[in-house]
Amino acid sequence: MISAGDFRKGVTFEENGQVFTIIDFLHVKPGKGAAFVKTKLRNVINGGIVEKSYNPTAKVQDVVIERKEMQYLYNDGELYYFMDQETYEQIPLNLDMVEQAIKYLKENMFAIIKFFKGEAFSVEPPNFVELQIVETEPAVKGNTASSNVTKPAKLETGAVINVPMFVNEDDIIRVDTRTEEYMERV
Repeated sequence: MISAGDFRKGVTFEENGQVFTIIDFLHVKPGKGAAFVKTKLRNVINGGIVEKSYNPTAKVQDVVIERKEMQYLYNDGELYYFMDQETYEQIPLNLDMVEQAIKYLKENMFAIIKFFKGEAFSVEPPNFVELQIVETEPAVKGNTASSNVTKPAKLETGAVINVPMFVNEDDIIRVDTRTEEYMERV
């Protein structure tokens, strides 16, 4: 059992037969009345998002989520195929399961697949990936006076992130997939 006062991002629990992962939470202490925990939850099975409030002393049943590193193989237009490195079994996943991760995955890269009761429900890309920039505007002399000026850049996987002005097309950059931010040129 987990107390609502111990909620953190990424915690998974079961309530009323539904399994939820905490996307965001906030401990609220109003001037009048009792404190409560405001949460934003994603239903693990159907992907729906719900906002709920809990008394900090409320208890929920924690669940075991299996995490397995698998290799991204290919996309056939509808499904994304991942392979277990131990058994060489391939599993197909729908776009809604891989939507956040796929924009940072190239073929043959490894990702963490999350399972609940043997069913895959989510994909996590590596924390840091190195990708090539395929499209960005060239820097214009005089635009670089401030160190925090950025421009959009399209990566080889289709993701678009903001990069500093000195980064050019065909550069390979390191991206933090958790924050979706540019880290450095490689």
